[in-house]
Amino acid sequence: MRFRHADAIWSDYPELAAGALHATGIGSAADVGPRVAEYTARAAARLAGAREGEFPEVLAWRRAFARMGLKPTQYRCASESLLRRLRKEGELPRIHPVVDLCNAISVAYAVPVAVLDADRIAGPLLEVRHARGDERCTTFGGGIEHPAPGEVTFADSAGRAHARRWTNRQSGHSAVGERTSRILVVAEALHDRGAEVVPELLKTVAEELAAQWPADVAAAVLTPSAPEFAFGAQALVQAQSDAE
Repeated sequence: MRFRHADAIWSDYPELAAGALHATGIGSAADVGPRVAEYTARAAARLAGAREGEFPEVLAWRRAFARMGLKPTQYRCASESLLRRLRKEGELPRIHPVVDLCNAISVAYAVPVAVLDADRIAGPLLEVRHARGDERCTTFGGGIEHPAPGEVTFADSAGRAHARRWTNRQSGHSAVGERTSRILVVAEALHDRGAEVVPELLKTVAEELAAQWPADVAAAVLTPSAPEFAFGAQALVQAQSDAE
């Protein structure tokens, strides 16, 4: 399986900093409460001094959403939505240990972090690209939506959209659940320090996953010159080929 951003995305958003991580051995029986509390406390301390809408990480995504023709206060990037909920309710929703952990890391860094069940993605390619309009996105309620032509989405080889409006909302089809054992994590930033923050965030996620599960983790920072992350069986074949 391969994950990448289309050339047009790098061209349209040269400020993009992105990274991806693949992990196996993930389960639902882990106590991540103390770690979630630590990361959300970091976010809460920052929110005590300013609202999330003032964070440079969030402002960069608001500008990108405006460029996509979206009203930024109607459609928010995932990290802004989580930070807003944390500010208003004092805590984040509990969904699944690995999602809870990544959500907490997301608010600590104020950077969108997507967590997908890798076994629910049709290979060989998952690409962040402009939608054609015929992609199918399953909502968490089970309905089917079609991203508007030109909308940025995560599209797999079967034409299934795994996100709406880029970092606004994930699909219910690849949502992590009780049977999830293999995940793909994607972090994307557009602010000035994104190129510094994304590698640090990926390292944090990798360390936390290894501490909580018997996880086999691989990660990569993505750039226009190295835009692709191979994971799973394909990555193993490539590694064996490189070793020969």
